[in-house]
Amino acid sequence: MTTTFGALADPTRLAIVTRLSRGESTMGQLAAPHDLTLPAMTKHVGVLVDAGMVTRRKVGRTVVCTLRPEALSEVQAWLGDLTAYWNSTIDRLEDLLQASDDEH
Repeated sequence: MTTTFGALADPTRLAIVTRLSRGESTMGQLAAPHDLTLPAMTKHVGVLVDAGMVTRRKVGRTVVCTLRPEALSEVQAWLGDLTAYWNSTIDRLEDLLQASDDEH
């Protein structure tokens, strides 16, 4: 999960993942909104590939990138656990505050 968060910490890579969540894209399509060269985009995509979040394949001379659907499942599970913890904590706090109000 550290590798995933490290990869997503860069705004360009986060934007790439967001774009790929809508469907596959070529390297050129990914680079265009960021005004990046193809070598710079290749480095960013390489970090995402190394993190296991993205796959790439060649179609002729074009490189097509795809987000792996299961790539963020570990992060999603962790966030779900964290959300459950904080919801439980807030519920207990509300109960304590209500009990305090009832005493007065």
